[in-house]
Amino acid sequence: MPRPQRCRRICVLPKNDTFNPTNCRNNEPVVLTLDEYEVIRLVDLEEKTHEQCAAQMDISRSTVQEIYESARRKLAACLVYGRKIVISGGNYRICGGKEHESCGSCCRQSFGTSKNVCKTAQKGDHIMKIAVTYEDRQIFQHFGHTEKFKIYEIKEGKIENTQVVDTNGSGHGALASFLMKNGVDTLICGGIGGGAQTALSEAGIKLYGGVYGNADDAVKALLDGNLGYNPNVHCSHHNHEHGDVRSCGDHGCGNHKCHE
Repeated sequence: MPRPQRCRRICVLPKNDTFNPTNCRNNEPVVLTLDEYEVIRLVDLEEKTHEQCAAQMDISRSTVQEIYESARRKLAACLVYGRKIVISGGNYRICGGKEHESCGSCCRQSFGTSKNVCKTAQKGDHIMKIAVTYEDRQIFQHFGHTEKFKIYEIKEGKIENTQVVDTNGSGHGALASFLMKNGVDTLICGGIGGGAQTALSEAGIKLYGGVYGNADDAVKALLDGNLGYNPNVHCSHHNHEHGDVRSCGDHGCGNHKCHE
């Protein structure tokens, strides 16, 4: 299980937290977390290097790179697909202009005193949707062949509603579009191939792959900030001979033992 995620220090809260294109037909927004917003602000607006951004946010440069790539994919999805963007949630604390020498008067004017409390993910008012590849209450281990998703609506860090939806024969690349149309912004699954990962990234859907066990428990673990997952998960059934496509979990796709 990976170490708990380090709380990201941010300087300035956004003045506007919702952006909606004219004549938007898709009311389900893409969620840009506050730490993703902060990286975009520091790197793209203030033109800081990733190393400078890492120092200001109290995280590693590799983490900055990961956050930056995720944020840019989400912004691209909003531009390409005409989706609303909401800035909400994330794993962060407000420095109040007193934790780092590069934090200026903008912080102190906005916050007065330091609020050194780490906010856990999905604590905003926005309702987010988490999908899990689903079979018999368990996480189904081959994304491309999943027949059902269990979708969880999350508000203020708590599960508000759940439903099991049938994919109606959608497979591989089409599943990313299926999830997007259902307003999903986060996916928990077992094994998943590179092409599907690319499709999810283009749709602005956050991926937690290589996860096993009970679906409900996995979602609760994600909300608590202690979900064990594999950021380098891969799965390619085209390079293996399986008597049953559902045997993905048996040969270890979630554990990164398959290679494309």
